[in-house]
Amino acid sequence: MKQRVTTAVIALIIFIPVIIYGHWLIELAGLVLGLIAVNEVLIMKKLILVSPEAIMADIGVIALIAPLSWFSWLPPQIDRTFVFFLCVLALLVRTVFSRNRFTFDDAGSVTLAVTYIGFGFNYFIAARNVGLPMLLYILFVIWSTDSGAYMIGRRLGKHKLAPHISPNKTWEGSIGGSLLATVIGTIFLAFYPTQYNFFLMIVLTLIFSITGQFGDLVESALKRHFSVKDSGNILPGHGGIFDRFDSMLLVLPIVHLFGLI
Repeated sequence: MKQRVTTAVIALIIFIPVIIYGHWLIELAGLVLGLIAVNEVLIMKKLILVSPEAIMADIGVIALIAPLSWFSWLPPQIDRTFVFFLCVLALLVRTVFSRNRFTFDDAGSVTLAVTYIGFGFNYFIAARNVGLPMLLYILFVIWSTDSGAYMIGRRLGKHKLAPHISPNKTWEGSIGGSLLATVIGTIFLAFYPTQYNFFLMIVLTLIFSITGQFGDLVESALKRHFSVKDSGNILPGHGGIFDRFDSMLLVLPIVHLFGLI
């Protein structure tokens, strides 16, 4: 517990100034976090981080996260999406020359990881560009969901939510986490309203909280598939970057879907 608290405090000391300042610093942070998360998936797949497939994965995630200005020197027919697609094509070609060491299934797994993580951190930057209150709102919803689910699940949890994926999660914790997130989100929205009706935002807050729990379960399923406890060990006591941002990676595209970012 002491190690978890220490890591959390140090991480917040670094993270808070980054999200407050925004601009190029949040872009750099999103890019670094995305690269680390993708490489955590590569390590789980036991792929060498200096291999051609790993390099293509890194370029692909950079293409999805980096600012558009980074691609201004390219011909007009080549945008960030096309750069990403070229990396996917390169991964497919790699299956031909790898002598079955890198298979079509491997290429699919890497492409899926790059897409999921790349778009997730792209929207992380987009949320901050909308404004600090928007990013804080999303983070508060996610954090309060996690905290509420843990505290209520520990005290009242009896019915397993997804025992085949994450045996410690319960329905009681899930419901409690979403209720706490809705309360916290509602209080935050009272001070920082959005363009939507206040009561609609309460409903959306509940949706975002539930979505975040699915993001957590998605990553739990991934770790279960690879038989690992954590995605990495860069954050002592907390695991990897993918572990810490798993909920956010699924929530942010849904926030974008509703036109908030």
